[in-house]
Amino acid sequence: MADVVQYRLERMVNELDDLERRGLFSRREIAEIVKQRRKFEYRLKRPSPLKQDYLAYIEYEKQVDSLRRLRKKSIAREAKKKMKKSVSDFAGVSRILDIYQLAVMRYKGDIDLWFRYLEFCRERRNGRMKKVLAQVIRFHPKVPGVWIYAAAWEFDHNLNVMAARALMQSGLRVCPTSEDLWVEYLRMELTYLNKLKARKVALGEDEGTLINDHRNANEEQWKEENKDLFMSLDKERESRDVSNGLNEESKKKSDMFLEQGLIILRTIYSGAVEANPSSFSLRTQFFEILETINLAGSKEMQKEILSDIKRDFSAEPEYWDWLARLETIDPESTQETSTDIMPSRLQKAVRVYEEALKFLPSPVMFNLYTKFLMDAIVSGGKAQNSEPFNDFEPAVGSLSHLLMVYEKAENMGCLTEELVCQHVSLYLQLGKLDEARKLAEKFCSGKFSGTVHLWLLRVSVEMKYITRKCPSPSRADLLSVFELLRSILTKVAISEAEGLWLMALKFFSNHKQFFDKLVDISLVSLAKDGGSENGFCLSSAIVNFVLQKDGIQCARQMYKRFLALPRPGLAAYKNCIELELNLAAMGDKECLTNVRKLFESALTTFDQDVNLWRDYYLMEIKYLQMGTSETAAAVHWRARKKLKDAASLICSAQL
Repeated sequence: MADVVQYRLERMVNELDDLERRGLFSRREIAEIVKQRRKFEYRLKRPSPLKQDYLAYIEYEKQVDSLRRLRKKSIAREAKKKMKKSVSDFAGVSRILDIYQLAVMRYKGDIDLWFRYLEFCRERRNGRMKKVLAQVIRFHPKVPGVWIYAAAWEFDHNLNVMAARALMQSGLRVCPTSEDLWVEYLRMELTYLNKLKARKVALGEDEGTLINDHRNANEEQWKEENKDLFMSLDKERESRDVSNGLNEESKKKSDMFLEQGLIILRTIYSGAVEANPSSFSLRTQFFEILETINLAGSKEMQKEILSDIKRDFSAEPEYWDWLARLETIDPESTQETSTDIMPSRLQKAVRVYEEALKFLPSPVMFNLYTKFLMDAIVSGGKAQNSEPFNDFEPAVGSLSHLLMVYEKAENMGCLTEELVCQHVSLYLQLGKLDEARKLAEKFCSGKFSGTVHLWLLRVSVEMKYITRKCPSPSRADLLSVFELLRSILTKVAISEAEGLWLMALKFFSNHKQFFDKLVDISLVSLAKDGGSENGFCLSSAIVNFVLQKDGIQCARQMYKRFLALPRPGLAAYKNCIELELNLAAMGDKECLTNVRKLFESALTTFDQDVNLWRDYYLMEIKYLQMGTSETAAAVHWRARKKLKDAASLICSAQL
């Protein structure tokens, strides 16, 4: 291994001599470069080099080459003459390419590494690009992105349309179900056709492009309508008659391009549909592309695509949602629902949704319908005042229509947890607290009685309701809220009711009688379900509330009650240890004793937790002045003896 590394370093001698001779690097800097390269070369020559080793070497060489270029420019600026290229100008890039080649051969399956290699070749415009593209296609023929990248390079940088087309067609034969490949193939063909047309326009043989430009169409329409405002000259009139014949000929040539584009789109569309008959998104992408280009018979083609989509996907809610949103798009501006959309467009979209509910009454359809209405309201910036449905029969306004949709979903039995919560939240946003309260009470007593999110909304509504009547609620009001909370907290697992528990603890933190009852409920729930190993820890939350309100002594009494349970959980122990350590940092020796007791108690149950042993050891090291070195050494020895996985102990940071 040493001989190979030395050989590779000796091959760098000419480059390093050139760098020193031209004054780009000093001898000390070159020695440091050799030292770093030797270190990287040894890493690459070990039996199992890591991917990070290759990337670190490449990054280092990029930085060295970047510094070389900067210093070369500085020297050339001072000398006021351009420096000739030499071996050092090419050696850095060549070395980086060699490292990339070694990396991709070692990690052939890493597609991200291949693309890094390709991007570097593209940025430096290296002649190895074609060879690398051939390699990555050979190793990853099933990755559509590889074919797209290769075709894009041939089309944009190599200006070889035939090669790009051949690559795309080969990719489609290998990956016929790739939607991206079909769409990009269509874009490439239409882009090439548009370039040919633009060339004709530049030569004066044609006019216009394949891209729809509604601005120019509007300008021409305005000029035609206001032609009396313009003063025309006799010469212009004569020349206009002469040019009529030329315009007819150019129009025929233009029609040829438009027809050719439609033939290409129709051919690719039929092939894509045959290869992906069940892909809805592929057809919508083709339709959107067709809307942005100007082709002969494009309207008929759009109708054909819409007919095919309706025939194959009319039973899918996504189809109706897409069709309704399509009605809100202005064909001249191609923008989705916004403040500029006329109410008539929103009315058409609503009619589509209403028709969809007749054919497909489902919760998913109602969810898409309500989401569309909310988007329409929010996009207008008038969540409470906008009335985009003034002339539409089913509703007086957009908000009232949205409420009617929620009621319709309830009547048709299509309500879901998400729709119910949205319905209650909408009343809250409108400030209708009484309606939200009645609705939440009705749903919580029905089939959604076990929905935690709905109960969270109901409890928050009740809290707002009683605090609205009086800033300091009465005992009867507090009791009603507590009974609501108890009815759900005793039924639902602690892990699912995190929001409810935190809301309850915060609301009753200053009402000792109800807070103590919540603690009793939590003790019963923890005894039944057990504490958590990670994530939300109810006992820790209660201890923190008690600490803030009553001080450390009451907090200690409280966490001792929780730790006395059969399965208190590792998270509870860690929170108590952290609490005592914060006080021990202020010099309290009693807290340090409590910390040791907590660690010992936790290790009786979680003796295979490496992190717990590590934290115990680090605590003894940190507070060595309050203990002895033998204490830390004893913890280390016990950990090595107790842990079954010796490797995890060795890999731990400090043990």
